[in-house]
Amino acid sequence: MHELVIRGGTVFDGTGGTAFEGDVAIDNGCLTQVGGRCGRGRQEIDAKGRIVAPGWVDIHSHYDGQVTWDPYLIPSGCHGVTTVVMGNCGIGFAPVRPDRHDWLINVMEGVEDIPGTALHAGMRWGWETFPEYLDVLDRMPRALDVAAQISHSAVRDYVMGDRGAGKAPASDDDIARMAALVEEGLRAGAVGFSTSRTKLHLAADGSAVAGSFADERELLGIAQAIRRSGRGVLQLVSDFSDVCTEFAWLRRVTLDTGIPAHFVLVQYPDAPNRWRELLALTSDAATAGAHVHPLVACRPVGMLINLESRNHPFSAHPAYMEIAALPLPERLRAMRTPQVRALILAQTSTSTDRFWRPRMENFRNMFRLGNPPDYEPAPEHSIAAVAAREQRAPAEIAYDILIAGNDDNWLYFPLFNYVDGSFEPMLEMLNHPSALLSLADGGAHCGIICDASAPTFLLTHWARDRSRGPRLPLAAAICMQTSRTADAYGLRDRGRLAPGLRADLNVIDFDRLRLLPPTWAHDLPANGQRLMQRAEGYDATIVAGHVTWSMGEATGEMPGKLIRH
Repeated sequence: MHELVIRGGTVFDGTGGTAFEGDVAIDNGCLTQVGGRCGRGRQEIDAKGRIVAPGWVDIHSHYDGQVTWDPYLIPSGCHGVTTVVMGNCGIGFAPVRPDRHDWLINVMEGVEDIPGTALHAGMRWGWETFPEYLDVLDRMPRALDVAAQISHSAVRDYVMGDRGAGKAPASDDDIARMAALVEEGLRAGAVGFSTSRTKLHLAADGSAVAGSFADERELLGIAQAIRRSGRGVLQLVSDFSDVCTEFAWLRRVTLDTGIPAHFVLVQYPDAPNRWRELLALTSDAATAGAHVHPLVACRPVGMLINLESRNHPFSAHPAYMEIAALPLPERLRAMRTPQVRALILAQTSTSTDRFWRPRMENFRNMFRLGNPPDYEPAPEHSIAAVAAREQRAPAEIAYDILIAGNDDNWLYFPLFNYVDGSFEPMLEMLNHPSALLSLADGGAHCGIICDASAPTFLLTHWARDRSRGPRLPLAAAICMQTSRTADAYGLRDRGRLAPGLRADLNVIDFDRLRLLPPTWAHDLPANGQRLMQRAEGYDATIVAGHVTWSMGEATGEMPGKLIRH
């Protein structure tokens, strides 16, 4: 008698190999049989006509604060994710001096767009050192497993204080102290160290993120600490404005220390071919024996905008600003009147924001998201193209979408990975042998992005629904977010379905699997608002042999744990 039997499903074991039909048995939190016919189970799941796959291992999240109050890590938890890695992009909450809590929240709010009010209200600080942070997380019940990286911004601030956020170089003593903290964190169980070197990352007060200007001497000193610990990876995000110099340093570090390095790779609008250079350099580095891995996305990094967003195409029009404070139903009623409509459309934006205004007026890169959501819209579906066909002003098209007042009232602005209106660059990135699926950003970018649904999108769009180009084989798509991501962080006990491994699984009705349109939720502490996107089609998500989600609802089971490397 097994504890749990998943009966008669189509098993994808996470290796990318051919699927097969059979049963899966689970006992004591581990897989005891995969394939064939199992004996009876005290609990059984009928998986006939369903996919049975390992649980998703999401290696790019920002739940560093949310993990202290939300045991389900929504929205990732409801998309089949059974393991998350947080502490990416050099941003985190430990180590921290007692008088620097607000400073770290300021950084997280600015870089990752997580409401500072929610972090202030939700977090219960009970640590100073990184080992103490892990101990706090270890004591909390949770529905899925979490792993943490130690962040450059927190370490540099702890050692250097206000000097750390500027361009001041670290002294030899600073570097030695930072290296000791990183080594201490890794030995306590951190799975990596992360740093940010991009001009896009600014704290809420506009200041640079600590570590943005760190020189090679400092980074190499920290990399040597990672090597001494015998565990962990170096994860970074960089603009690579000087591709050869920056990558040469990265390659040198991995060759000198033997540690793996993971770097964020996207297609930038202002440098649309830089990703090709970086992939070529990655291939050369692999030939030389360097462990360098691009972190790639499976859909464009793009903004989702409607009338409840902080910024939209009409948010800085004077006539709209007069009604902006009205509750949404009243605002919609006003905007649907011919008088208000004509007045708003006759005006131009008063915004002086150099980021938002040009994007809100670029109708060639603005699309109706639609229902079901379309993240690969053809160029002829842009607001500008639709307006040209209908012989109307583009602003009118955008206005009509925003006032629709239903699930079809979203505008979509792809920022990265969609320069030419094509997924082909992403396809090439995803298929590169050194690439790792990443950038779901769970827990972050609450006001404009909801890419935590990316694991579901990988299956629905890339492996089933895509019509504008080649699809990915389903077995390969599953492998990308199970064994490959688990192996990247040395998590050898998961990511595959084989006897003896951890029983983390998804049972999926693949024909019914779909992403729902995004919605606004006010479920963060202090009534904080964030974008939410759920899915249908997950029959069950199982963590360590316990069903944690069933038919889209949390069961209350808490088998998750903190992973210590």
